[in-house]
Amino acid sequence: MMAFIFADLIVLPVLNIYRKYYGGRMSLFLLATFYVAMAAAGLIVELLFRLFGLVPEGRHARVVEASIQLNYTTLLNVVFLALAAVLVWRFLKTGGPEMLKEM
Repeated sequence: MMAFIFADLIVLPVLNIYRKYYGGRMSLFLLATFYVAMAAAGLIVELLFRLFGLVPEGRHARVVEASIQLNYTTLLNVVFLALAAVLVWRFLKTGGPEMLKEM
């Protein structure tokens, strides 16, 4: 869990914010610190899971071949595809692109 929290802190946009706010050297220091903390947290969690026997030995997953089926999901996909087409058509006919240019 902690590894995922630290991983969210070292994505490029966040690192760019760190660079602008704290400077380049501090941004690299934060990157290294968060990366080490993320890796250590992941390893500690794995070791704890192995210590308490929470890692499964075998896998009981079934592999099911994918196939095309006509069911309620297909109907919903068609209905919402038509709705999306109507909304895009309305957007284009009521001056949507011009409005976006003004923004």
